Amino acid sequence: MSAIQDLKYKFKNLDVFGKIIAINVVVFIIGLIFRSLLRFNLFSYFEMPSDIMDFLFQPWSIITYGFLHNGLLHLAFNMLFLYYLSRLTMNLFRPKMILNIYFLGIICGGLAYLAFANLVPTNFYGVNGVLVGASAGVSALLLFVAAYMPNTEIRLFNSFNVKWKHIAMVIVGLDLFRLMIGLNQGGYIAHFGGYLLGYIYATKLLKGTDIGSGFERSMDTVVSWFKPKSNLKTVYRKTEKKDYAGKTKDEFNTFNNQKKIDLILDKISKSGYESLTAEEKEFLFRAGK
Repeated sequence: MSAIQDLKYKFKNLDVFGKIIAINVVVFIIGLIFRSLLRFNLFSYFEMPSDIMDFLFQPWSIITYGFLHNGLLHLAFNMLFLYYLSRLTMNLFRPKMILNIYFLGIICGGLAYLAFANLVPTNFYGVNGVLVGASAGVSALLLFVAAYMPNTEIRLFNSFNVKWKHIAMVIVGLDLFRLMIGLNQGGYIAHFGGYLLGYIYATKLLKGTDIGSGFERSMDTVVSWFKPKSNLKTVYRKTEKKDYAGKTKDEFNTFNNQKKIDLILDKISKSGYESLTAEEKEFLFRAGK
């Protein structure tokens, strides 16, 4: 197996966020090579411009800016945080829902940046130039976790436990401080767009509403445009009889599984992940698949 085939095989076997992280790294390396050797910004049309008219000519940048980074530390911090948060959340929720939060966070961060750059005097906020980085998506995931399971604890440096709500308070507080003293205000405004999305998503989900379902259907439609059409004929089967309190057997099983997941998440929120039994951990692992 050649090196390229080996890389293709490894990429194919990554989960969805592993692939997103890999794409970010590859794009960064390619961009760095072009800037260093050819003095050319290959991805300039994928960055998020601050000017509304420029944005109208490259609307795709509302998503693509989240795959670009302006430095190694910027990339490393975002990808490490994304790796940890994606591992945590995909063990507890549907992968597609976590993708919704991540990409909606990037979109909301971009819109917040664009709004402030065009509605607020730039000599006060200093929002100009372009926006790059996955920080808004990562911020959305962080606030989602902190709002959905605020009292769940993680162990830091193998020495003490910290609740997610306290981690979020510290990080949001630092971002607010940096914003107020004028450090990278455009970037931090995008962070707050992501924070807002993550918080709203979590609070609505706790009430039983998934606000990302419409976005998910739209993305499924877009993805379907690029899938090869099958020549196989569709075979219709008789509608399953509903004998389970007005639900089919599959619907009933799905309903019961979701209820069990909700109970386990409540237990995590109150007592932490380590309080789960081996059977509960195994059930969450299977559900995360």
